[in-house]
Amino acid sequence: QVQLVESGGGLVQPGGSLRLSCAASGNIFNINAMGWYRQAPGKQRDLVALITSGGSTSYADSVKGRFTISRNNAKTVYLQMNSLKPEDTAVYYCYVLRGGGGYWGQGTQVTVSS
Repeated sequence: QVQLVESGGGLVQPGGSLRLSCAASGNIFNINAMGWYRQAPGKQRDLVALITSGGSTSYADSVKGRFTISRNNAKTVYLQMNSLKPEDTAVYYCYVLRGGGGYWGQGTQVTVSS
């Protein structure tokens, strides 16, 4: 089992920045990838960004050039979000892929509004 704890969400004005953090604990050996998804009210949960154990990254088209995913060790992943837009408002979920199975955090709310 892998436990994930997210932090860093909140309310920010359009054009502002936030940094999300996700700390993994438990059986964190052989994590294949870590990433972030988001879900807005009434919409499906979509991939925002992913980083593999080898350091390769991928992003949703809607966030390219504005968001950056990074890892500082095998168990912590970050999402730096710049130039935030109202359409970025959603619950953001941390995700870990390990051993063919996926694990989710509890989610953190990000609201972009003036």
